[in-house]
Amino acid sequence: MGYYLCHDSDVDFLMQNKSSKVSSPSVSGTQTIQRAAALMRLLAAHNRNGLRLVDLYQLAQLERSTTHRILQGLIAEQLVAQHPDNKRYFLGTRIYEMGLAAAPTFNLRDLCHPHIRRLAELTGDTVFLVTRAGFEGVCIDRQEGSFPIRVFVMDVGRRRPLNIGAANIAMLSTLPDEEISRICLVNKAKIEESYPKYSEASLWNKINHRRQQGFVINTVLEVSRAMAIAVPIHATFEKSANVAISISAVDERLNTERIGEVSGLLLETAAKIEAEIKALPR
Repeated sequence: MGYYLCHDSDVDFLMQNKSSKVSSPSVSGTQTIQRAAALMRLLAAHNRNGLRLVDLYQLAQLERSTTHRILQGLIAEQLVAQHPDNKRYFLGTRIYEMGLAAAPTFNLRDLCHPHIRRLAELTGDTVFLVTRAGFEGVCIDRQEGSFPIRVFVMDVGRRRPLNIGAANIAMLSTLPDEEISRICLVNKAKIEESYPKYSEASLWNKINHRRQQGFVINTVLEVSRAMAIAVPIHATFEKSANVAISISAVDERLNTERIGEVSGLLLETAAKIEAEIKALPR
């Protein structure tokens, strides 16, 4: 069975169709936009190899004809492209142009680098800067502390599913619950293959903890006896966060007292970064 990526309102739309009710033009238009967005999110997550038409309509749980019609409209607007040989679909060049326009007018890594370097100096542990990339998080900077036992969870450039890792979970926790559930569904196969110790119940506990306490505390799945603490950073005016900072260390260094100390430093640093971003000329 394919993953269901459409919004809850899509369910209402389908139920209305089954009961022979006619949707108003405004409702129908909203459904089309939501379905087009769902297809583009799928393409963003698989843009390296592209997706076939059958992949798209099965993953999005849409009719083949509906999917094809939406894709043709997106192709006409250069938001989607189709390879002439293998017929796979990819994001179009107009997406890149729009992404450049939507991107911050500052270099996030350069702005954050002094802050994470200071955190590494203060704590002695390894600090990571992570940003969201579709259904994944990617490490864009790392600073090593002076403590002789270091936890290298991620190299710069490494990607992990958005529901794996403290920094990713910190970003995930700022999203609505229904969006979190959709991301978990999209990443399900990858998680089952690579992260056998993963627990979705544990994920929600960490999300709730972040929402209540301000930070995520996480046991590192890939490294034994390692823990991480992370906080989200709101780098734009949006409610959801696309950036996070985390600190990883051996578990014996993160007892209750030190968790309070390290989480306080992370929250303080995140606030300073957000204030610095807000002060930039627009």
